[in-house]
Amino acid sequence: MKLTLYSLLLLTMSVPQVFAQNHADTLAEQLQATAKNSVKRMPAEMIRTMQDAVETVRQSEIESKAKQVGDQAIDAELKNWKDESVRLSDLWKNGPIVLMWYRGGWCPYCNIQLRAMQQKLQAIEGAGAQLVVLTPEIPEKAKETASKNDLAFVALFDSNNDVARKYGLVFKLPDPIVPIYRDRLKLNEFNGNDAMELPLSATYVIDTDGVIRYAFLDADYKKRAEPSVVVDEILKLTTPKR
Repeated sequence: MKLTLYSLLLLTMSVPQVFAQNHADTLAEQLQATAKNSVKRMPAEMIRTMQDAVETVRQSEIESKAKQVGDQAIDAELKNWKDESVRLSDLWKNGPIVLMWYRGGWCPYCNIQLRAMQQKLQAIEGAGAQLVVLTPEIPEKAKETASKNDLAFVALFDSNNDVARKYGLVFKLPDPIVPIYRDRLKLNEFNGNDAMELPLSATYVIDTDGVIRYAFLDADYKKRAEPSVVVDEILKLTTPKR
């Protein structure tokens, strides 16, 4: 029986993901190891389809249209899975915040990033900042993601990607990859809606005036802000100048 591209996508996604576990590796090295492992399992046609999808998103110029360094951050009030309301400006008034989006617990690259940020959480807080994580996945799913990754921080629910949209981070999934997200990953069940869209896995450092001082924006979901770089950016804001 000849396998279609869609059936190959389903077959590949059914294989358990293998995560890099060496905590000495940088986040970039862990992400690259996972990507290489995935490529070994993926047929060439599938690799091209996924790469083409990333390039389609990049060509939309979303990276340059999104909020940039020097822009005023967008304020918002969101709830976490404890049904507690959090206003972003209330947080950054007390010190810099690291504002980070992850796509969902179904994404192996997101899980790796979340664990890497957990490992740097003490350094982030020690540098004088708070880590604020936003996600489009519904609170119940976000709680499951935190549990399986042993996270000590609570994600805020960005319902329908409303806040990400204001930051210019939201894109529609290119048509060739919609079936895998819709039918296999059940994105609608994670996000609580039928919109086939996601945010970039963006990371910002925002100062006490609500101004963006660092921005990581990449259309490639396999690339994320390096936690050590984020800590260095925080220290630029919190270390007294001599």
